Amino acid sequence: MKKFYNRHSELAELTNISAKIDSTFGQLTVLVGKRRVGKTRLLKEAFTNKGTTKTVYFFISRKSEAMLVNEFAELITTELNAKFFKPESLKDIIEYLLDYSTRTPLTIIIDEFQDIQRVNPSLFSDIQNLWDAYKAQAMMHLVCCGSMYNMMTKIFKEKDEPLMNRDDRFFHIKPLKPSYIKQIMVDLGVFNAETMLQWWCLTGGIPKYLEWLSLSTEHNNVFDYVVSNGSPFIKEGAHRLVEDFGSEHQNYFDILNAISCGKTKRSDIQNYVGTGVDVHLERMESNFNVIAKVQPISSKQTARDARFEIEDPFLNFWFKFIHSNSSAVEMDNFDYIKAHIERDFNTFSGWQLEGLFKAILAESNQFSKIGGYWDPKGKDEIDIVAVNELDKTVLIAECKRQQSKYDETRLIAKSQSLITKMKLQKYQITYRGFSLDNLEDVMTEFSAN
Repeated sequence: MKKFYNRHSELAELTNISAKIDSTFGQLTVLVGKRRVGKTRLLKEAFTNKGTTKTVYFFISRKSEAMLVNEFAELITTELNAKFFKPESLKDIIEYLLDYSTRTPLTIIIDEFQDIQRVNPSLFSDIQNLWDAYKAQAMMHLVCCGSMYNMMTKIFKEKDEPLMNRDDRFFHIKPLKPSYIKQIMVDLGVFNAETMLQWWCLTGGIPKYLEWLSLSTEHNNVFDYVVSNGSPFIKEGAHRLVEDFGSEHQNYFDILNAISCGKTKRSDIQNYVGTGVDVHLERMESNFNVIAKVQPISSKQTARDARFEIEDPFLNFWFKFIHSNSSAVEMDNFDYIKAHIERDFNTFSGWQLEGLFKAILAESNQFSKIGGYWDPKGKDEIDIVAVNELDKTVLIAECKRQQSKYDETRLIAKSQSLITKMKLQKYQITYRGFSLDNLEDVMTEFSAN
């Protein structure tokens, strides 16, 4: 998948900042997005062979400061011809680069910036002091790139943090929206409703996963590629999460496995796992951005009717079908895993269909609020409630794989408690059944174009 999809406004702005850095001086950009979402590809598109400004890329890997200093010093020697530069700390490196940029325009990219916390937390204060001292005369575009949204937001936005409000721009790079997934599939000649749902479950719009799936088109069944010897999907869940979770990763994995099996209430997760889960749930939501706490659209933030869901459709699939069959994976028994998928994927993807339709509605920019609903007893469950508070309209929808299973009379009856609770009596209400049978039509109807 060589074609570069979407991100064109971010690409133009990033390129423009570096192009004008000799007149604007110190500019700090924060770029945040989950792993595999295409941050590095975007930066490469923006800064590789673009203009005359030099670009140096640093990756904060899980090494000691001394090892990073040696690695970065060698990089600077090569890229900037700094033959006699012998830094003793990361602070020395930042200061050298800022001083260098007072004479020569530079774009500096620091990837996985939040991991400085693991290497040397005091470096955040050092960077603040150096940036404040040099910003007015340094021709530097400093790009701080990170994969953990909440941690990066805390570093640059939270009160009392050294780098609070030092950023000039804050980009949140998100997975590709459904229309772009469709465009990729159309370009590959594989688009239809069933395949669109499969690709949604396997990628959630993550560009790297879409790139991997683009190699599957010669197979009759996408799962023959996804679940096979050498498939990058087999180990991907572990690759993405084990390093972040550290020595407690098995506890986190047990909880995620429970959620992927439909245990979404705190009490159900705890019973399934057999141990306390509060701390782990909090960390996965606040630090790692792996799960989300979901409440009925009618609820207040303080209400105690939350459910937990895995935010990433691929991770949902991976825990449901790959991690739960880890013994079969170890034996390379891929036929067993594919038999599990063949048996359960229709039910599993039926749950995920709701998320796909919510993403389609969100992309349309027609609604101020989109969510689901259930009453305090967990009854009268409604898949999608999409509200436009300006126009006083609301779309209430149920998602089924087959349109024949949609019962509008029942949906209207279930909606009465929602209408009362949200005071929607004066809203124009539309009831819809969304399914694979009308997926393509709904995508066209709610196109943002």
